[in-house]
Amino acid sequence: MQDWSIYLTPGAVERQLGLFCLGAGQQTHGPRPAAERALGCHALVWLQEGRGHLLHGPDRQLHEVRAPALLTLFPGVLHGYRPATRWRHAWTLFSGPATEALTSLGHLDVNRPVRRYADPQAVDRAFTRLLRVSRQHNAVQLAGALYDLLSQQAPPQGDVAARLAELACTPMSVQGYASALGITVKELRDAVRRTTGSTPHELILSTRLSCAKVLLAEEDLPVGVVARRVGYDDPAYFSRLFTARVGMSPVSFRRSGSLAGRISSL
Repeated sequence: MQDWSIYLTPGAVERQLGLFCLGAGQQTHGPRPAAERALGCHALVWLQEGRGHLLHGPDRQLHEVRAPALLTLFPGVLHGYRPATRWRHAWTLFSGPATEALTSLGHLDVNRPVRRYADPQAVDRAFTRLLRVSRQHNAVQLAGALYDLLSQQAPPQGDVAARLAELACTPMSVQGYASALGITVKELRDAVRRTTGSTPHELILSTRLSCAKVLLAEEDLPVGVVARRVGYDDPAYFSRLFTARVGMSPVSFRRSGSLAGRISSL
C-alpha cells in the first residue's frame, strides 16, 4: 500500500450539510512511538494491520489495539500511538454540528476510543468508499460516506430500541415494556436515549404514528380501526394526538399527506 493523503477545505455550502470531511488517507508506521498531540477536529483511524496501544485522554491511559480495530480521536483530547509492530491504517478527519448529535446518540464516545469487530467487513467497505469519494470533490457523497462509516459505530444497546419499536403498538406501561424485554426500566431508558436521543415514551409514540401513517396511506380502514391497531382504544384521543404531532388530521393525511393518497386522487 502506498501512503497518500488529501486535506480538504469545505466551503460555506458544504458546511451546511452538517458533517464534512477535512482530510483522508492511508499510512504505514514502523514500530516506534508517535508524537502525542490533540486534534482540532474528530478523526477515525481504521487499523488494518498491526498491534500495540493507543494513548488517550488527559490521564494518558493506554488502550490495547489489535487489527482490525477502529480508533476514534476527539478534538482537544490528547492521543498518541504506541505500535508494537508495523501499523497499516486508513484515516479521516471530520467536523460539523452533526457531531454533537452523533455524540448524544453514542456513535462518538470519548470513553470508548477503540472498537473491535467480530466481522470487520462492513467497516472496511465503508472506509474504502470514503477514501474513494474523498478525491472526487462531491460533498454530498462524502458526507454520506462519513455517515455510513459512523453508523458502523452503533452503540451496543441499539437492538433494545429496535425491539421496543416492535412492541410499540401493544399497549403496555414502560415497566411492562421493560419486563417484556427482560431489562430494568433504567436500562431501557438508558439504551433508548443512547440510540435515539429520546425517551421510551417518545419512541413508542413515534413508532405508533409511523404505523398509523402506513395504515392510513395504504389501507382503506376507518380511523377508529387504525387507532386500535396502533394501540389506542379511544379514536377521538388518537385523532387529537395525530393532529397535534403530524400537523393534520388522520383523514387529511390520507387525502393529501401521503404518496398513496396523492396517487389515488390523480
